Amino acid sequence: MILVTGGTGLVGSHLLYFLLEEHEHITAIYRTEKKLASVKKVFSYYTENSDVLFNKIKWIKADIIDIPSLEEVFSQQYEYVYHCAALVSFDPKDYHDMRKVNIEGTANLINFSISTKVRKFCFVSSIAAVGDAINNNTINEENEWVDTKDKHGYAISKYGAEMEVWRGSQEGLEVAIVNPGVILGSGFFHEGSGKIFDQVFKGLKIYTEGVTGFVGVKDVVKSLIKLAHSDIKNERFILVSENKSFKEIFYEIADSFSIKRPNIKINRFVTSIVWRVDWFLSLITRKRPFLTKNSARSTHNKDYYSADKIKSALDFKFESITKVIEDVCNDYKK
Repeated sequence: MILVTGGTGLVGSHLLYFLLEEHEHITAIYRTEKKLASVKKVFSYYTENSDVLFNKIKWIKADIIDIPSLEEVFSQQYEYVYHCAALVSFDPKDYHDMRKVNIEGTANLINFSISTKVRKFCFVSSIAAVGDAINNNTINEENEWVDTKDKHGYAISKYGAEMEVWRGSQEGLEVAIVNPGVILGSGFFHEGSGKIFDQVFKGLKIYTEGVTGFVGVKDVVKSLIKLAHSDIKNERFILVSENKSFKEIFYEIADSFSIKRPNIKINRFVTSIVWRVDWFLSLITRKRPFLTKNSARSTHNKDYYSADKIKSALDFKFESITKVIEDVCNDYKK
């Protein structure tokens, strides 16, 4: 028996499809019926029998920060738990909510997994929880986390969640942590990284030259499954196919859509003005700001990540980002 949290999100929904190819008994947590439609949409990119596959999943309405609902979830025994659920935001207003969901929620799942003797707990973290580069060197799993003032709330909450997972490993639970870069995948084109495709398709004009690691959602899913069924335990792995600039990503998406590339370069000074104006407008309109101080800064940072550890441990080969973008753009056009 397998449990998937965050099954209605980007990673979770793709993970469910790949798990269903090999397993019959899968339980997934959901919070609202509305999000379930997203899972069927993702399945439709892979198969014409999306409804049949969807109905094979045992869905339980639960919240990882609600202990009574988790008691129902863990009333059955699981061999593997894939923890993909998280609150992702760069808005400072969401900091306390992120701590509650990402840290306390993970702690709850770890406690239940220990008490019910789960075989292995696989956690989807983020490169945001990995230490910064030293002397501009490539970042790997050994880079030490330093809690500095420029750390945004999401990074802090994911690092805190990892600490809960490591606590579980000290209490006898076998764990595996993956730290994906920016995940590119189909099915969620109005939220998260999926908005990049939507914005470029609709004529995005601007770009920055910040650099970070990117990875396809299928590679995240495949690595998770391989780690779960391997002898590897109590390790973390960076998942990055390629380090690319936002300019390169925007250009490749535009080319795949056969539309005009963004042609206005935005520097740090301009984005510093934009996020301040956006913040002021959000106070008036009471809508969430499109750009925050942290997200503005991240679009200019140049961080390079190494995925050599996962490549060596599992002989893992990543799909090129160019191929990932082509596939996602084709799904978007459907």
